[in-house]
Amino acid sequence: MRILLSLLLLPALSGCVVGTVARTAVDVAALPVKVVSAGVDAATTSQAEADQKRGRELRRQEEQRGREARQMEERCRRGSPRPTDLCAGSQPR
Repeated sequence: MRILLSLLLLPALSGCVVGTVARTAVDVAALPVKVVSAGVDAATTSQAEADQKRGRELRRQEEQRGREARQMEERCRRGSPRPTDLCAGSQPR
């Protein structure tokens, strides 16, 4: 009985094994292409992200300089400048 059952299951198992081997072969063949394309995508994305980050940093610095300039002008207008403030051009005559 076992032998008969084994003979009946043998074709079904071999189909699974062949399918698995074929899928593995396709995966192995496609792996170098996937690795290269992932590397190219990562490099491109990294440069774009670096550019965006640099742009955000420059905008943040410009906003900070603008705030400091407005604060300095306000201090000069009120007549209580700091020693580092450049108020000569800001004071009314």
